[in-house]
Amino acid sequence: MIELAFTPEDYRRIRFAFSPVAETVASLRTLSLDQSGGLHGPWLATVRRRLDGVDLELLTSLVRPTGYVPDFLVPTPAGRTTTIESSLEQVAAAATDVVAAELAHLAQHRVAQQGPGRARRAALMRDLLADPERAMTRIVSELERYWHAAVAPHWPRVHALLQADLAHRLDELATGGVTRLFRTLHPSVAMRGDLLTIVKYYEGRAQLRGRGLLLVPCAFVWPDVQVSTADPLPSLKYSPRGLGRLWESAPGTAEPPLAAVIGRTRAMILALLELPMSTTQLAAQLDLSAPTLNVHLRSLRAAGILTTRRDGRAVLYHRTPLGDQLLAGS
Repeated sequence: MIELAFTPEDYRRIRFAFSPVAETVASLRTLSLDQSGGLHGPWLATVRRRLDGVDLELLTSLVRPTGYVPDFLVPTPAGRTTTIESSLEQVAAAATDVVAAELAHLAQHRVAQQGPGRARRAALMRDLLADPERAMTRIVSELERYWHAAVAPHWPRVHALLQADLAHRLDELATGGVTRLFRTLHPSVAMRGDLLTIVKYYEGRAQLRGRGLLLVPCAFVWPDVQVSTADPLPSLKYSPRGLGRLWESAPGTAEPPLAAVIGRTRAMILALLELPMSTTQLAAQLDLSAPTLNVHLRSLRAAGILTTRRDGRAVLYHRTPLGDQLLAGS
């Protein structure tokens, strides 16, 4: 178990963000574990045939199935969200002495280096450490190639899920403070006094020291949580709510009784709105154009089944109690 010790300043500096490079790195661990019967099985079933030309030996040597992941691979996002281009620019800008130190730590990490192929990984690490600047160019190039093959085709759907989770977590924080936020974040996470405890395979306590904590919803981190205490900002990656429906092509294959009354598309919209979502997020989930979707949303809102609220520039739709009752009855 690891403990993160909060000061009053740390509570004030809790923030949320997600990034495509964090999902890219986490997905490499999912790929290495190769649990085809697990939650990400549908993704695994399609992704391997797209990876010709990607240096998987390099990438899976950097991101092992368990254990340490170099911090330079997952830089802190500049804002609540970012693009893959700006994320990779941050990776490329990592100081070479930091890169060398983290690669050397990875090469000696007892848990990360378990499993077959250790000699080949050791030789690869020696090659990378011989010229960290050249190594970074190679790593960033392969991460970008892997992103386009494995994650980018699914990014609109993943992005919608992460946005919906952020909206929910901010509501939790506003409604019940940090106690409620951490109580519902993940079964491995608990707040005890000023200590945030996370169940891990190792023991330790880290002082946040007023740096705050970055909370990062990450689809591919499931079922684990990942903790980093590195400067400038410690982070905790966790699975977003609603992850179980990420790879569904539709909310359900069987035609619900409600669909006979309000139509299949509107029934699917109601089923998806367990968490508030914008038009863009819903369109990505349902593979509908925004104008088509807006016709359905206006009708559902006029009937009192949906309502809206503004979150910054976005308008979020969510079910009313009447919508909950209709879905529960169906």
